[in-house]
Amino acid sequence: MRILYFSRDYTPHDYRFLSSLAETDHQIWYLRLERKTPQREDRAIPEKIIIKNWKNFKEEFSYKNILSYVRELQKIIKDINPDIIHAGPVQSCAFIASLTGFRPLVTMSWGSDMLVDSQKNSFMKWVTKFSLNRSSLLLGDCNAVLEKAQEFGFQSSNFVQFPWGIDLNQFTPSNTESMRERRGWEKNFIILSLRSWEPIYGVDVLVNAFSLAAKEQPDLRLFLLGNGSQASIIRTLIEKAGISEKVFFGGQVSQKDLPNYYQSSDLYISASHSDGSSVSLMEALGCGLPSLVSDISGNKEWIIPEENGWLFKDSNILDLKEKILQIYDRRYDLQKIKLNARSQAEQKANWNENFKKLLFSYKLARKKVKG
Repeated sequence: MRILYFSRDYTPHDYRFLSSLAETDHQIWYLRLERKTPQREDRAIPEKIIIKNWKNFKEEFSYKNILSYVRELQKIIKDINPDIIHAGPVQSCAFIASLTGFRPLVTMSWGSDMLVDSQKNSFMKWVTKFSLNRSSLLLGDCNAVLEKAQEFGFQSSNFVQFPWGIDLNQFTPSNTESMRERRGWEKNFIILSLRSWEPIYGVDVLVNAFSLAAKEQPDLRLFLLGNGSQASIIRTLIEKAGISEKVFFGGQVSQKDLPNYYQSSDLYISASHSDGSSVSLMEALGCGLPSLVSDISGNKEWIIPEENGWLFKDSNILDLKEKILQIYDRRYDLQKIKLNARSQAEQKANWNENFKKLLFSYKLARKKVKG
C-alpha cells in the first residue's frame, strides 16, 4: 500500500510509528504539520520513509490558515496518490485531511485530543464531530477514547483499540543504579517524574505532595525530568519549600538514557489530569517499576491497586502525599508489585504485537470504503 502518515510534529511516538512502518513492504510518506522547538525527538527519520514537506512550512498550526493547508494537502494527495491517509491528532491533521474529502482516512487519536481538546468549546466540538464523521476508522489507545467518540455519534464498529506499546527489550528490569550513583543517592528512596510541565499533567500537584512528604520523610528524593510552560511555577514551588537539594532537574532526556532513570528509581508517579494509555506508564511497568498514578479512566485500564501499582485521587495533594509515605514505609516489600508490573507490560504493552493492529486497521479501512 501507499500510505501517507500525517502527524502534527516529530516526537518519540512518531519515530516509533515510522520506524516500524519502514520495516514493512508498504511505501510510506511522512507529512509533518508544524515544527516546534525544542524538538522532542533527536533520532533521524528512518531512511525508507519519504519526507513530504509543505510548500510553505509553518512553525505552528493555526486555524486561520486552514484553507491553505487543505489546498496543499490536496496537491500532495494528487502527487503521491495514497491508498491510505493515517492522520492525527483529531482536531488538526485529521481535520485537514477530512476537509479534502479523501477516503479511506484512518484517524488516530493521541488521547488528549479526544479526552480534553474535544470539550474546550463549541468550535472544537464541531471540528471533532466533523473529523470523526469523515473518518473511515478511528484508532484509540483506550476505552475512554471510544466512549468520548461515541458521545459524538461515532460507531464502535469503526473503532480499533490500539494501545501503542513499548520496546520490552529496551524497557526492562535491571539492577543498574547509575543515575542514583551520579547524585550520591544510593541509599535514598527515589521518585521519578517525567511528564511535561504543562497544566494537564499535574506536575505542580506532584511537587506540592512531594514537598509535604519530604518534610516528614527526609530520605525521599525526586528525579524531575522534562520542562514546559509551568517551569517558573515548578521551580518556585521547590525553592519556597526548601527542598532544592532533594530534587534533580534532569531536563529533556534522550531515549538512550531514559531506561536508566526508570531502572534507578523506586517509584514512578504521574499526576496527569487526563491520559489515554500513557506510554511513560507502560515504560515504568516494563521496567518493573512500582507506579502511583492519578485515578483517571486511562490509568485505571492499566493499574490494579495493590496488584501492580496504586492510584490516588486526581488533583488531591494530601492523598498523593499519604500514598507516597505509605509506599515508602513498605519499600522493602514491593517485589510482588514489581513482578506484576512487568507481567502487565508483557501482556498489554508489547509494541511488536500491538503494531499488528495498526496494519490490520489499514486493511479494514480500505475494505470499508470498497464496501
